[in-house]
Amino acid sequence: MDPERLFDGVYRINGRLFTKNITPGYAVYGEELIGISGEEYRGWNPYRSKLAAAIMNGLKEFHFGAGKSVLYIGGATGTTVSHVSDIVGSGGRVYCVELSERNMRELVKVCEKKGNILPILADASDAESYSDIVGECSVLYQDASARDQAALLLANSRFLSKGGYAYFAIKSQSIDISRKPSEVFKEELKKLSVAYDLIETVAIEPYDMLHMFAVLKKR
Repeated sequence: MDPERLFDGVYRINGRLFTKNITPGYAVYGEELIGISGEEYRGWNPYRSKLAAAIMNGLKEFHFGAGKSVLYIGGATGTTVSHVSDIVGSGGRVYCVELSERNMRELVKVCEKKGNILPILADASDAESYSDIVGECSVLYQDASARDQAALLLANSRFLSKGGYAYFAIKSQSIDISRKPSEVFKEELKKLSVAYDLIETVAIEPYDMLHMFAVLKKR
């Protein structure tokens, strides 16, 4: 049952995804904790995390890692954020923007335990409001329900270093329920072509429907 390393900080054990827990004994959302050779690993549920779903479906470009700084847009209650926290480790930092006060109450509990997540209660369309808090990041991750998701990502690109990577979970139903998801995905990615090169797209069914996961590189 030795962990198989898939990416920096991401492992497969018995066919399932795990991250190495930087806060041993602490589970965020009822996930399985496994101890192996003195290390503890947290189960990473792809039905609860689009990043995990993308990895399960063959994601190739993974630029998270130990010591990295990440800007996370749409932190919700902290499920995926907590795994990103494990991956960047104690030497990394996750700036986590969330709009909902209700979600933020739960997210703050995760931040207090993990120690490397900075919660920011703000509207991500107004990036200027937290420009004095967020430092330069090498990774930008966005999973937010909004009508203009591409504009949201572009607004926060100011924090992403040149040559940095953006991970974009596009929610077609949040943009236009009357159009085919494939059309919505294509249009959102076209909007981003002003600043980004598209590196990879991954469909994440059956874990999440009507979503596209994209990896982009800032020019």
